[in-house]
Amino acid sequence: MMWDLHGPSQPRQQFSGHAMVVTGLAVNPDSSQLCTGSRDNTLLLWDVGTGQCVEKASVSRNLVTHLCWVPREPYILQTSEDKTIRLWDSRGLQVAHIFPIKQHIQTYCEVSEDGNRCISCSSGFGGEGCEATLWDLRQTRNRICEYKGHFQTVASCVFLPRALALMPVIATSSHDCKVKVWNQDTGACLFTLCLDGSGPLTSLAIGDTISLLCASFSRGIHLLRVDHSQGLQLREVAAF
Repeated sequence: MMWDLHGPSQPRQQFSGHAMVVTGLAVNPDSSQLCTGSRDNTLLLWDVGTGQCVEKASVSRNLVTHLCWVPREPYILQTSEDKTIRLWDSRGLQVAHIFPIKQHIQTYCEVSEDGNRCISCSSGFGGEGCEATLWDLRQTRNRICEYKGHFQTVASCVFLPRALALMPVIATSSHDCKVKVWNQDTGACLFTLCLDGSGPLTSLAIGDTISLLCASFSRGIHLLRVDHSQGLQLREVAAF
């Protein structure tokens, strides 16, 4: 459903078409189209203005876990429980590329602001799997780097904007209650923040030029502040 943030409390638009829970949603750069994915193995492309489904694609065993629209491009990145990362062309909703299959379920994906790179996250336990992977999105589409150090499923990953760090870095959150910050180029872990008592950490989002938001099972949403006083660090300043 879609709401007008400054309008009435009733939904402005409803998009009905999936047969099972909707697990991914992405809006195109000009906000005219919406792509949704589901555990019913399908992706649907919608006209935001009319609420009509304009394209449908189905792939066997493609249980969608996340969707992300590539900035300034007609492409949609998608992760799946079949351990596959797919790049879809929204013009006809066809698979444009399949990245090398990973060993574990791919839980999340994110595209850099320039659209040149993307990262995906893996499920896992006891340090098996539990990694994030950086991919080239424009040329070779090969794996560039892996970020290993979590001990349970990595549920979310984000590129940190340059305003938050002096070097290219990414952040990951995991079911092991930890948020880690990584050097994007070398794969070195720069800092680890443990949110004890939070339960599994489920998602990360950029808050503003100095903060991140992290969602957890047990303690709601955590506000994390980037601190440069002693190198690049994160500290929790509030929880909602």
